[in-house]
Amino acid sequence: MRIEELPLKGARLIYPDIFSDERGFFFESYHEPRYREAGVACAFVQDNHARSILGAVRGLHFQRGPGQAKLLRVTSGRIFDVIVDIRPDSPTFGKWHGAYLDATEHRQLFIPVGFAHGYCTVSDIAEVHYKVSAVYDKDLERAIRWDDPEIGIAWPVANAIVSARDATAPTMGQLHEQLA
Repeated sequence: MRIEELPLKGARLIYPDIFSDERGFFFESYHEPRYREAGVACAFVQDNHARSILGAVRGLHFQRGPGQAKLLRVTSGRIFDVIVDIRPDSPTFGKWHGAYLDATEHRQLFIPVGFAHGYCTVSDIAEVHYKVSAVYDKDLERAIRWDDPEIGIAWPVANAIVSARDATAPTMGQLHEQLA
């Protein structure tokens, strides 16, 4: 596999080795020793699976202390995945990075603790599978408004389908005191 370090420290794009023939394909979607060697040293404790329709935006979500690292991949369709650095002491605080992930290339995104995460579906249907390093706790769940002008994410969808919760989430500026 090949690992690409992203401009936001700690985040990585992972390119697995894919073995294809007339029967289909095979790849290791997770191999703890190799991932640990590449800087993805998490004990993952929960797997999640989401299905979304074209134009659906999920995020920007994060979980307060201890936080959640995520290892994400698309099992069907295509998404535009976004991470936002919410670590107040980071030189890239408030910066975002986006990457297209799909079920053809099988790239994975590692999102360390200290990032908000969201994605939008750019195919008719997309299924996303991700591992997390801390069990979900609704009392620790937080969100930043998906279209926060301070962050300025260039979402590739004209008419986003957003949950009421995500549509009314506070901006990064409104949450800044909680992030410190």
